[in-house]
Amino acid sequence: MTTAVVICPGRGTYNKTELGYLHRHFPDAGMFGSFDAERQRQGQETLTALDGAERFSLAKHTRGDNASGLIYAATLGDFLSIDRSAIDVVAVTGNSMGWYSALACAGALSPQDGFAVANTMGTLMQDALIGGQLVYPFLGDDWAANAARRASLLGTVADIDAREGHILRLSINLGGMLVLAGNDAGLAAFEAEAEPLDGRFPKRLGNHAAFHTAMQEPVSLEGRSRLSPDLFKQPEVPMVDGRGSIWWPYAADLHSLWDYTLGAQVTQTYDFTRAIEVAAREFAPDLFIITGPGTTLGGAVAQSLILGNWRGMASKDDFRKVQDQTGLLASMGMADQRGKVTAQG
Repeated sequence: MTTAVVICPGRGTYNKTELGYLHRHFPDAGMFGSFDAERQRQGQETLTALDGAERFSLAKHTRGDNASGLIYAATLGDFLSIDRSAIDVVAVTGNSMGWYSALACAGALSPQDGFAVANTMGTLMQDALIGGQLVYPFLGDDWAANAARRASLLGTVADIDAREGHILRLSINLGGMLVLAGNDAGLAAFEAEAEPLDGRFPKRLGNHAAFHTAMQEPVSLEGRSRLSPDLFKQPEVPMVDGRGSIWWPYAADLHSLWDYTLGAQVTQTYDFTRAIEVAAREFAPDLFIITGPGTTLGGAVAQSLILGNWRGMASKDDFRKVQDQTGLLASMGMADQRGKVTAQG
């Protein structure tokens, strides 16, 4: 049997090409209906309506109160579609809000409670919309590790953050990308001082708040008041969190899991790179499965493995050789790769 680590994507992965993804792929109509019912109880547009819209709306579909539910449902639906008779899921992890999805995939939250957590936190983030985010790469085209370049960029971030009226912090370690978060003054200063790259970077992320920084303390506090520790239960599959810590099946301190999920996970840097490195080294899977929606997380996973020098990979070419030989990554957002991990294709 093939062993696999499942990786759940975060915000920014449900875009124009993903419109209709849930209609095409979600395997459980009853469960999907329960998500719609929860949205209706909250006075929100249903996932059925959002996913079935005639055209994609950047303003509507990428809002936190809509995107979080769409992404969670797409992720969980894909996880449920994995052929478990052929694939042994040995661990789950995720990027940013993908942690909420990972909790449900691992059984630490029921599907309905996981939806409530993701939808509630996405809505709170959108209602508050404190600060913003941008992304900037520190690896070159060869993806070879460049610690000096990363340190230099983080030095610039610290310098800007120290200025009066400026806030700028590392939000997510995302493979070869630094995801930075702060207030407008901090973000604008970095945009003005960083070298423009490829006509794309620095890239400000629309409808994103200053996730994974202390600026989100009000959201964290409100989330704690609305979401009870009683929602959480013992995971059935190991989970690797945004610090690289492992939560083992039937051995988790559930109050600590609740506290991390609505506390440090919201207000401190999310180290996705570390999570992938730990998942690779601790569980040595045959395969990394990236659930949908979207197809953008594969590069960050590959870069994280390269930065961890896993299987001796030190560059993009090294990764490509391994990928060509073994199909190490399977992205369920790609039809050909999806077919390799699902019973029905």
